[in-house]
Amino acid sequence: QVELAESGGDLVQPGGSLILSCTASGLTFNGWAQRWYRQAPGKEREWVASITNSGEKTYYADSVKGRFTISRDNDKNIVYLRMNNLKPEDTALYLCTSPPHWGQGTQVTVSS
Repeated sequence: QVELAESGGDLVQPGGSLILSCTASGLTFNGWAQRWYRQAPGKEREWVASITNSGEKTYYADSVKGRFTISRDNDKNIVYLRMNNLKPEDTALYLCTSPPHWGQGTQVTVSS
C-alpha cells in the first residue's frame, strides 16, 4: 500500500520560510518523479514544483520560481519543498504526489 505523508506546514509571517517534507512508503521511491501541488480555498489545484527520480532536474511554476526549492533524499524516501520569502498568496494546502498517489496535505498559512 502506497502512502505519502506531508508535514511541516505552519502559520508564518510574510517574508518567512518553511520546509515541507513528504515521506513515502510502499513504492520504489527512486523510480518515480515527485511533485508538489497546492490548493487554496475556492481555487483549483495548482502545480508548484517537480523533481525527477534521480533529483538531477527540477521544475517550478512561475509563481514560486526563485523562492521555492524542491529536493529529495532517495535513501530516506523523502521529498522536500523549501519555501523562502513567503507571501500571503502562498497560503494553501500543500500536497505531494507520485502519480497516481496523493498525500493528505499540510496547511501553509502566510499572514501577519
